[in-house]
Amino acid sequence: MVAGRYLVPGHGERFIFLVAGISLVAVALGVAALIAVMSVMNGFRAELFDRIQGLNGHAVAQGYGGRLPDWESIVEEARRTPGVTAAIPLVEQPLMATAASRVEGVLVRGMRVEDIRETPVIAGNVVSGSLDRLSEGEAVAAIGARLAENLGVRVGDRIALISPDGNVTPFGTVPRIVSYEVGAVFEVGVYDYDKAFVLLPLGEAQTLLRLGSDVGMIEITTSNPDRVGEILKPLAAKIGLSALITDWRQLNSALFEALVVEQVVMFWVLSIIILVAVFNILSSLIMLVRAKTRDIAILRTMGASRAALMRVFVMVGTTIGGLGVLLGLILGFTVLHFRQQIVSSVSALTGTDLWDPSIRYLAELPARTDPAEIVAIVILALVLSFLATLYPAWKAASTDPVTVLRYE
Repeated sequence: MVAGRYLVPGHGERFIFLVAGISLVAVALGVAALIAVMSVMNGFRAELFDRIQGLNGHAVAQGYGGRLPDWESIVEEARRTPGVTAAIPLVEQPLMATAASRVEGVLVRGMRVEDIRETPVIAGNVVSGSLDRLSEGEAVAAIGARLAENLGVRVGDRIALISPDGNVTPFGTVPRIVSYEVGAVFEVGVYDYDKAFVLLPLGEAQTLLRLGSDVGMIEITTSNPDRVGEILKPLAAKIGLSALITDWRQLNSALFEALVVEQVVMFWVLSIIILVAVFNILSSLIMLVRAKTRDIAILRTMGASRAALMRVFVMVGTTIGGLGVLLGLILGFTVLHFRQQIVSSVSALTGTDLWDPSIRYLAELPARTDPAEIVAIVILALVLSFLATLYPAWKAASTDPVTVLRYE
């Protein structure tokens, strides 16, 4: 009851109430910033991981010299390995593509038609045309949405793929140029893939690259990407003479390690906001103790113990921190819900593209909330708020009523 009374400004205490209000808002902003930033970074990592692994699997078995002549036996061996959910043969080669006098560097990938249609990140993101147009023996390709924009083509138009492995003539090697109809346009949401990928049926890609019946690699998907090394260890021992297995951590180690480091650094940097807010709580409580010196002395003469007075001021400070945390949770989840609209609005007001997919990899701002992180943020804010109350509460409990009331 006493703590609740002290939370309401008395006569001449409006400034103290203002400082306490600023402390509450500061705690709320710190909590909201932590929730929003950590959720966005979690979402960024998760979306990037899902989309990259959706196209590249959890590991690849690459043939020495870029060719796997006996790929059928390796695929069967991989599928028999416990923990392996899929093994897909494919061909991949960087080439040049041209259309309407425009030239772009592309990454040509050849896959079996049924594998293309069963890959969710591709089949679920077709924006025009249909993957049903792709079939063996037909010069039809599926391309990324950004590549289609850069080349100025739509479904039904034709693009030409230029391979340096051409015919040798008395005047040198003439690059091979093969024309393909655009049968589908897809957008997986990863800029680097959308601006470069050209999907062909496996037989068409083998013919284009003059591989015969060989493939370049086998994409392997496991039941648990975090245990991919352990799962594929028996397979690596069996096919070590034919292929080298490289998992997603080795293929994208620099990117994902940088994201983890950035996430940890951002957490502690943004925690400083809460620490600053806690110092405001400390300041407001010190001023409140000074203003309530007579009240404290009277309570002591009425029989209030030092522990009781400490509880009063600890309750006041912790209540301010708790209300700030609650407001911060509401504000943080509100910002996350309207994150894309906020980014678009700020971009429109400033005239700058805050979320350029060519820089950020993903087309939209992602977010994924981790309940454990939310609990950690709440506990951090409450603990710091509690610690900030200890010194003012101790000073209040140490007040000597005789000294204060001597001249009253």
